[in-house]
Amino acid sequence: MVKLNDKIALVTGASRGIGRATAVALAAAGADVAFTFRSHADEAEAVADEIRALGRRALAISGDVADEQEVDAAVAETVGQLGRLDIAVSNAAAADRGLFHELDMDLFRRTIDVTMYGAVHLLRAATRQLLAQGGGGSIVVISSPHARLAIPRSMPYNMAKAAVDQMARTAAIELAEHRIRVNIVHPGWIDTPGERKFASEEAIQQAGAKLPWGRLGRSEEIARGVVFLCDPASDYISGSTLEIDGAITLPWWANRGSAVPE
Repeated sequence: MVKLNDKIALVTGASRGIGRATAVALAAAGADVAFTFRSHADEAEAVADEIRALGRRALAISGDVADEQEVDAAVAETVGQLGRLDIAVSNAAAADRGLFHELDMDLFRRTIDVTMYGAVHLLRAATRQLLAQGGGGSIVVISSPHARLAIPRSMPYNMAKAAVDQMARTAAIELAEHRIRVNIVHPGWIDTPGERKFASEEAIQQAGAKLPWGRLGRSEEIARGVVFLCDPASDYISGSTLEIDGAITLPWWANRGSAVPE
């Protein structure tokens, strides 16, 4: 049974979806949880209430992860209010879809600023705090199969996630001597509010039924993977990528249109 008793965690982008589920799951495992949000303030307060209902301390911090100073401030506020930092989860991301040669460059840059630089900012700020505490701790980066797959109409997101994976792996080897673990999670197609930005409810459910597992993933399923990676019992896991994708990225599925020998 995972135990994070008295650990202090910070999760970015946790007012909805995977971030929200992760913040709550960490609290259920025994951690006090700070989290950032940029919008959906009412939902952020509901997340804080849910964490407190589990008997843990909660701290909701408004801020934009694309701004390095705001991320530094979020880490400082977490330490100031909750006492230290043991776990950092980089979850916040942004995405817009379109052909790369037609996509508005402001939207292109925003995806990179939030999805890539937001992760860089948290990694740097969290690492500095963990080193100041003497080392140890766990950092988890929520990435995506987009890091490996050239999914059309998603160039800035593909680019950002590929960079984030290399960032995390490089950090894992640089921080190994300090026993700071850095790992990656690749969610598959997950049923989150953000998916409704790109497709109707009917289209999402119809597409989910065609996936190898017959459905979209759930945010809580990703959160359980994050908690596992943060567990002190997972001490020998660093620089790894945990695929939680219902087999969507396996080669046969990726090439499902080709003939399959009996």
